[in-house]
Amino acid sequence: MPALMDIVIPNLDFLWSTKFWAVFHAILWIHRYLRLLVHCVSHWTYKSKQPNWEKPRYTSQDVTVVIPTIHNRPEELRPSLESILACKPAKLVLVTTWNKHDALSRVAATLRMPDAVSPVEIDVLHVDKANKRLQVCKALEDDHVKTAITVMADDDVEWPSTLMPWLLAPFEDDKMGGVGTCQRVKRVTDGDATTRIFNWLGAAYIERRNFEISATHNMDGGTSCMSGRTGAYRTEILKSYDFLGNFKNEKWGRYILNADDDNFVTRWLVAHQWKTWIQYEPECEIETTLENSTKFLYQCSRWARSNWRSNWTSLVRERHVWRQQPWCTYALHFATFTSLAFLVDPLLLFSCWWGTENWEPRNRYLLLGAEIAFMFGFTKVVKLVGLFRKNPSDIMFLPVSILFGYFHGLIKLWALFTLKETSWGSREDGDEHNTFRLQEKPPRSQNMATPPYGPDLPKAIQHSRFSQARRVAMAQSQKHEFIRCTMTADVVYPQATQPPIRQ
Repeated sequence: MPALMDIVIPNLDFLWSTKFWAVFHAILWIHRYLRLLVHCVSHWTYKSKQPNWEKPRYTSQDVTVVIPTIHNRPEELRPSLESILACKPAKLVLVTTWNKHDALSRVAATLRMPDAVSPVEIDVLHVDKANKRLQVCKALEDDHVKTAITVMADDDVEWPSTLMPWLLAPFEDDKMGGVGTCQRVKRVTDGDATTRIFNWLGAAYIERRNFEISATHNMDGGTSCMSGRTGAYRTEILKSYDFLGNFKNEKWGRYILNADDDNFVTRWLVAHQWKTWIQYEPECEIETTLENSTKFLYQCSRWARSNWRSNWTSLVRERHVWRQQPWCTYALHFATFTSLAFLVDPLLLFSCWWGTENWEPRNRYLLLGAEIAFMFGFTKVVKLVGLFRKNPSDIMFLPVSILFGYFHGLIKLWALFTLKETSWGSREDGDEHNTFRLQEKPPRSQNMATPPYGPDLPKAIQHSRFSQARRVAMAQSQKHEFIRCTMTADVVYPQATQPPIRQ
């Protein structure tokens, strides 16, 4: 009976073992902070690809910029579009929905050109449904893009005039498939406290992302996602039949997924062994806008869902990252499943305390104090150094950032349990066709089934209920019957008595 109870109720005496908690703390600390320490060194030693100023392989005239937009007030896009035109691409393609086409066309016709003698060509296209994947495909499939490089950008980004040479520099490498940029959030200098806090949280999010993607690219050339805010890609990749077909028909379980477009592009480059790179220089730092209200929480939820879906696909379904990007597999993809600060941080502190129960009280308190100082004075600050250098007064937002970091863990859990949700929630014009972003795959047509004696016949025969001898006999009999019928049957073909009369 005691043995049976040991099986049903496991022995939990190890939870009171000092050695267990010491080992647990060491393992958890290494898992939690090894990647951070390595990323610090990698980020601080990161070097962007330098442009070839004398004889560049690609110039701005080799670039077409594609911008999908569903903005209700296209006049507000003018600053963004004119900053892009100032970089003098060969062409700008704007793709919107049919009901916004005319308004966007009127704005496009009045945009200020950087050179009146040779203005940038602008095409304004439309699709039936508001969906970024379909809008991008509209520009690519209808042959509006004829340049070697395609830049996909959001409609709210502003480019520096110095961006193009830096964005194109990595393409000197023939294996370079995609290039991204560093980013910053447009800061709000006035407004109430809530607006400024949410604005700073968005700026901190982007700053952490700059830190992570530069560090991981320096390690093994990988990243979890090439941002869709601005990314340059070889046109031959985007216009390939395989890419377009899969881009429009990505599967998530029994659904067709029409969200997470930038995650798909990133995984496609990895799967086809194209390199990616990030240019981390002020000359190519784009400026974007995030929500400055509680709508920012909806953005965080949407990003978290994309991370869950994409990282699961990378690790379990496609699995290319295991071999090609081992460091990113550990530091980025696994981190999605383990980096819940509101759980891990308390576990680190409690295991540190329980694992040093046999220490002298003074040394025990010193170690715990050092752990707390390292946790809150270094790990929560180091990724934001860039923000604090630009705006030292931002240090007052640090407590808000720490608290939001714990709250964000709850957002990630909420996102995990709502993976079927694809709505924006943060913009009034974003959810007009939300149900189209995740819809069930249509049932397979019976007319498309493989006919008898097709390429699947060997497999069908292998699992047939007939014996091998009987299968051979049946096949030979059917073959002879087919030959006999075709040789002996009298077939009468109807003849036309007069030519048809054309209407």
